[in-house]
Amino acid sequence: MDRFYFDHNATTPVSAEVLEALVPLLGEVYGNASSIHHFGQVAKQRLETARRQTAALIHARPQEIVFVSGGTEADNLAILGAVRRSPKPRKHVVTTAIEHPAVLNACGRLEREGVEVTYIRAGSGGVVDPDDVRRALRSDTVLVSVMHANNELGTIQPVGEIAQIAREGGALMHSDGVQAAGKIPVDVAALGVDLYSMSGHKIYAPKGAGSLYIRKGTAIEPILFGGHHERDRRPGTENVPGAAAFGAAAEWIRANLSGEAVRVGALRDRLEQGILACVPHAYVNGAGSPRTPNTTNIRFDGIEGEAMVIALDLMGFAVSSGAACSSGAVEPSHVLTAIGLSAMDAKSSLRFSLGRSNTEEQVNALIGAVAESAARLRKLSPTYA
Repeated sequence: MDRFYFDHNATTPVSAEVLEALVPLLGEVYGNASSIHHFGQVAKQRLETARRQTAALIHARPQEIVFVSGGTEADNLAILGAVRRSPKPRKHVVTTAIEHPAVLNACGRLEREGVEVTYIRAGSGGVVDPDDVRRALRSDTVLVSVMHANNELGTIQPVGEIAQIAREGGALMHSDGVQAAGKIPVDVAALGVDLYSMSGHKIYAPKGAGSLYIRKGTAIEPILFGGHHERDRRPGTENVPGAAAFGAAAEWIRANLSGEAVRVGALRDRLEQGILACVPHAYVNGAGSPRTPNTTNIRFDGIEGEAMVIALDLMGFAVSSGAACSSGAVEPSHVLTAIGLSAMDAKSSLRFSLGRSNTEEQVNALIGAVAESAARLRKLSPTYA
């Protein structure tokens, strides 16, 4: 049975050009990038090449890029590092209710340290109102953290406008760009952010590599303790192969993003239109809002999302319910309930996230599989009339 992957927001396969850059490094470039001998300096050169490639992807300076282990560490370093470094005696953070757990749980950690956090709800379209951020700002606000693109809905947040509001209020601005980088153009200078997180495995590089943009002059406290690596911002011997893979992925994106975004966007639209035409009582969550071109989140009345995920997997299609597992029980998505869906509607929603490997033929086959699965599951559903 052929299998097709429509879960690229969860992770992406390692691309051919990334493998081409990565594999020789694993065997040949094994020096420590901090060593002054030949082997160390070869590793250092590869690391700095990757830094330049990564910086160029988001229009940053190379020295503003810190390599870390992934998006979670990048978010934690940005949020904990910026807030703990602030000299204000009382500290307040503004974020949103639709953030990734890497942001929400970092803020939860700060709350246990005595920091006050305001969680702003998004509108029904999955987009945050900048005026809500403005109203939430206080004299003791030290950081605003708003994701660039939502991982479940694909909705793009007005980060540039929010960053301007944060600056006027004397607060730093962080954006979790894990689901935006590689899907839409990113210019951190134009956005006006101070901190921006990215993850390698979302852009066809391996897991275990990420980066944090720290605007020149932005002071943060390290959250790990050790040597003087990464300009004293992130200790630990650098993962040179991981960084080089990240850099190679960034290089491909710079050359191909515009064309690939158009191609994938057309496939996403075809998938949405096909499902809505074939399946009654199906609705796109976040429809009408600006979204990344690869993502759609669709609600199917009367169907348990997890059952649909399993049914489609048995037919050879990988998709996501967007729900998190907690203590063995499937919980409704915090993102979908935050934009006003009931727990039942949230549990009836599926996320389809497309990528480089997907084709029109695969999309057509997925439309048919969704229609078949929905009809079968609804016959068994006690909630669908």
